[in-house]
Amino acid sequence: MARGASELACRLAREAEAVCRHYLSNGRRHGNYWVVGDVANTPGRSMFVRLKGGESGRGGAGKWTDGATADHGDLLDVIRGSCGLVDFHDVMDEARRFLSLPRPEPEPEWRRQHARAPTGSPESARRLFAMSRSIAGTVAETYLRNRGIAALQGTANLRFHPRCYYRPCDDAPTQTWPAMIAAVTAFGGEITGAHRTWLDPSGEDKAPIDTPRRAMGQLLGNAVRFDRAQDVMAAGEGIETVLSLRCVMPDMPMVAALSAAHLAAILLPVTLRRLYIVRDDDAAGAGAAARLIDRAKALGIEAIALSPTLEDFNDDLRGLGVDALRTAIRTQIAPQDVARFMELPA
Repeated sequence: MARGASELACRLAREAEAVCRHYLSNGRRHGNYWVVGDVANTPGRSMFVRLKGGESGRGGAGKWTDGATADHGDLLDVIRGSCGLVDFHDVMDEARRFLSLPRPEPEPEWRRQHARAPTGSPESARRLFAMSRSIAGTVAETYLRNRGIAALQGTANLRFHPRCYYRPCDDAPTQTWPAMIAAVTAFGGEITGAHRTWLDPSGEDKAPIDTPRRAMGQLLGNAVRFDRAQDVMAAGEGIETVLSLRCVMPDMPMVAALSAAHLAAILLPVTLRRLYIVRDDDAAGAGAAARLIDRAKALGIEAIALSPTLEDFNDDLRGLGVDALRTAIRTQIAPQDVARFMELPA
């Protein structure tokens, strides 16, 4: 399977501009790059796809980077994100359809069971999460507490891996760092992806590497979930932002979408009646909040944006303190939710 994926990625790279015109139709060519908003084909200019270059390695044709999220990948990831595909077999089939290639013969069951999961696939994410352990007493817990986050109940979707692989780019040697692993799940709890935050072994900060946060698997529409949502839910971009808000509303179900683009596209439960949008104080956060408010209203869901005093709610928690954060949130949420979800000071 890995060999087939590599071959398909190379074939797609030879037709990089045609792939972009088909799957990223909201973008346009700019020199040797195709420029678009994100891998989900959102209009914008933060994602750059290289149209010319070698067949592999850094700078290869078809390689892309999203400047807003630091996500990166190849043209198979473009097909997965733009088509909203979850299963990697469906991504491969769609790539073959585009390239007019026949579908391969099915692999024997014994070979499928022992095959290495494709890099970055949902199955690879599930295996990584299964290899990790509870964050209790680990570098990950130390890191969160150093960020002012003490309320860690309901965080079973966060785990710790002591030696998680990190590779700066395709042709660089692999490193290992401690990492906080977050499970990205669908409504039913199925793991569709994983988010890695590589950490300094002291737990005082993130690891001193170029991209200490990376996601893998199928993210579009899914999220890192803290408790199961019913009628009320809060949704934000980053894990630490959402966990900061849980320090003053520990019983409200919340989700972290991992980026502004994914926040705007998050799927909403049919039972939801009120949605709090935990926005960051930047242009991307404002745009994501506006798009999500429009989507929620179209579904008959009341949508309320929660705005931080500083750049995000973790900055508020660390810079202003939990009491100030609690006071600010009480003035922004619905009165009935103050009584239902707000933690009273001791």
